[in-house]
Amino acid sequence: METQPWDASKYLNTQEDKIAYLNACMETGDAQLIQSAIGDIAKAQGMSTIAQQAGVGRESLYKSLSKNGNPSFQTMLKVIQALGGTLTVAPLPA
Repeated sequence: METQPWDASKYLNTQEDKIAYLNACMETGDAQLIQSAIGDIAKAQGMSTIAQQAGVGRESLYKSLSKNGNPSFQTMLKVIQALGGTLTVAPLPA
């Protein structure tokens, strides 16, 4: 049986899909998973467009959002804004 790698970006068609996907990843608290999810969303929207809006190079953005990337917090904020989002902090449930 032949398998293919899963590419979540192919299934993130609406803004609601993207938000639900990112929120589900955020609930894990896994920074690498969250970073990967942001990369999937950027890929779904068009990596070149997001890179331009965030003011970073496309290749640099691919590298930053890869599994082994290590983007700065500033880069992540710019990408989140380019994706049409904002970062919000809420208290943990008791």
